Order: sequence, then C-alpha cells, then structure tokens
Amino acid sequence: MAKRARAASDRPNNRPSKPFTARSGAQPARMTIAAPTPAPAGPPGLAPPVEAVALFEQGMAALQSHDYRAAARHFEEVLNRYAGERALVERSRVYLALCQREMERRPAAPRTIEERLTAATAALNNGEDGSAETLVRGVLKDSPEHELALYLLAAVEARRGARESALTLLTRALDVSPEIRAQARHDLDFETLRDLEAFRQLLEAPVVRESQTMATHHRRARRARVER
Repeated sequence: MAKRARAASDRPNNRPSKPFTARSGAQPARMTIAAPTPAPAGPPGLAPPVEAVALFEQGMAALQSHDYRAAARHFEEVLNRYAGERALVERSRVYLALCQREMERRPAAPRTIEERLTAATAALNNGEDGSAETLVRGVLKDSPEHELALYLLAAVEARRGARESALTLLTRALDVSPEIRAQARHDLDFETLRDLEAFRQLLEAPVVRESQTMATHHRRARRARVER
C-alpha cells in the first residue's frame, strides 16, 4: 500500500486546476493596461512654472468672459512656450480648439459706423454696457460729433451713475440733432438724471425754441400777406 501511494504521488498531475475563487470581501485581481509613453516633461513631482499657470488662468478667465480671441492667444502662448508641460498643454489644446470653433461661428466684427452703432445698441439692450461703450468710443474716435454715438455714450454714463458726464454728452448730442430730445424724454436709461434741474431744462428747451420759431414764422407769413 505504501508503494502504491508513493507511486501515485510521483505521477504528474494532469488535471486542470480549479479557478481561483476570491474570499468573501476580497477584490478580484484586475488586468492593467500599460499607458502610452508620455511626452517629454519636466522632472517628476515638480509643479508647472508659475508663468505657465498664470497664462493658462488668463486664458480661462477670457474664455469665461466669452472673449475667445484673447483666450486663444493665451492658450497658444502656453503651447509655444511650455511645450514640455504635458498636462497644461493638453488642456490648452482642448480650450484653444473650443475658442477657434466659437470664433468661426460668430459673425465678423462690425466695421462701418452703422454696424458698430447697431451692435452697440444691441449690447446696451442686453446689459453689456462695457461692449457698448467700446463700440461707441470707437465711432466717436472716427466721427467725434456723431449724435447717436454721443447719445448712446450718455446713456452708458447715466446707467453707471456718472451724471455730469452723461449730461455733457447728451447736451452735445442734442446740439447736433435736437430731434432726439423726444427720445431722451422717455428713455429709461436716463432715470438717474430726472431729478436734476439741468436735465429737465435740457429736455424742455427745444419746446420753447420751437414755439418761438413757429410764432416768428406765422408773423412773417401774415406780414407777407398784408404786403401783397
């Protein structure tokens, strides 16, 4: 019996082994896939340069403000100056592509005075006072006495509470084109000025002038009829 048992133990074991069963509560082993070789980067464990992070953050701030052109410039600078910073470069590429896509979808920037004033009016109606001011100041640089540009800039100043500046600009606009006084009388953008006596006089002045002009015209017409 001992010989038989020994012989059995010496035989090779050709039976397939049982699959491994994890104990209760243990996690089964997972197969890991080797990651692709990373692009050359700085020494491991070192944070990106402060300047690179600052550029990236400026790009993100511009992106959140929908200034896609400025954001794209910052992200491109990260790519050009800090190509070895793999994490920043990858994110910058993603956001740069987003900026480029948005810029392609957007219409071209307004060029003519009419286009810029139309865009400024739309911006003011949407509460984008900064954009409206930029557009209007650009028009005034080209045409300093443009009545609508003066009027819109007066509205911007009134909305931000700069009452003296708003009055000065509105006065200039009315000197160029007195008929826009009717619009100013009902324009909610000038609510901050309505308690000023100078503003009330500014709006009422043409009524007197128009009445005097009409009276003079009637007197001249009567005199002409008599002389005939």
